[in-house]
Amino acid sequence: MKIAVIGAGLIGQAWAIVFARGGCEVQLWDGDQDALARAMGLIAGQMQQLESKGLLVGASAAMARIQATATLKQALTGVDYVQENLPERIDVKKSIYQQMDALCAPATILASSTSSIPASAFTEDLPGRHRCLVAHPVNPPYLIPVVELCGAPWTEPAAIEKAREIMQSVGQKPVTVHKEVEGFVLNRLQGALLREAFRLVQSGCISVEDLDVTVKDGLGLRWSFMGPFETIDLNAPDGLQDYCNRYGGMYQSISQEQVSTDSWSDELVATVEAQRRALLSKDELLKRRLWRDERLMGLLLHKSVSESNDAN
Repeated sequence: MKIAVIGAGLIGQAWAIVFARGGCEVQLWDGDQDALARAMGLIAGQMQQLESKGLLVGASAAMARIQATATLKQALTGVDYVQENLPERIDVKKSIYQQMDALCAPATILASSTSSIPASAFTEDLPGRHRCLVAHPVNPPYLIPVVELCGAPWTEPAAIEKAREIMQSVGQKPVTVHKEVEGFVLNRLQGALLREAFRLVQSGCISVEDLDVTVKDGLGLRWSFMGPFETIDLNAPDGLQDYCNRYGGMYQSISQEQVSTDSWSDELVATVEAQRRALLSKDELLKRRLWRDERLMGLLLHKSVSESNDAN
């Protein structure tokens, strides 16, 4: 299978790794050829790191499947699927999609990594709008495999299904979002948790540090291998209905305090920022991000082995 990755920033680099690791031929393009050259070097380094952690076999062979292309037309020639990763601006999306729709073969799927702009906002006037959709990853997609697939009202179901099959073939975990909603699903869930986290800190109920401990050493342990519905299904003797009967009233009562839609105030953000900087100085952020990625690699390897054992 041949894939075009359009845009060689962090997300584009990560997608190139995903597809090349999955055995695809990847044609990578960026409007800044210097940035493209730098991206190829960074991808090679990331490939070697993944191999050292047991998450990739044959880094050199995978790297050889990625070709840096000089023109957009060259990148799009003969591809089955396009993953676009340009800036989050509607005018930029409209422009690149007009070009891609004109240059690609009729059967080629055109997918965007956008995290907030619905496909309907930049594909409505395209002759090939039926094959356009959003494929929203979690950063970085070569370590976190969920991909949200969301079409516009005119996207053909066959295009979604083909994108889903491609994602599964390269080891990603596609989920289908059946209608356009702002932020898709993952960011809406994350946003709900963040709003309550900020509210609890603002009220003086808990510190920033202890809130994070509650999630990472509490909820997060379960959520690393099962979702919220399976969690509650297993947390009552007779399953989900039993859980809702037992605890629905409590959650309804709590929800009465969770109705505010006020923005996070500058004072609140400053309070949370001060507590975070007391725990981690700004000059330590990059080191901590690298630590995070190593932990994600370890968790991904563990989940891969566990899922393989479960299947057997």
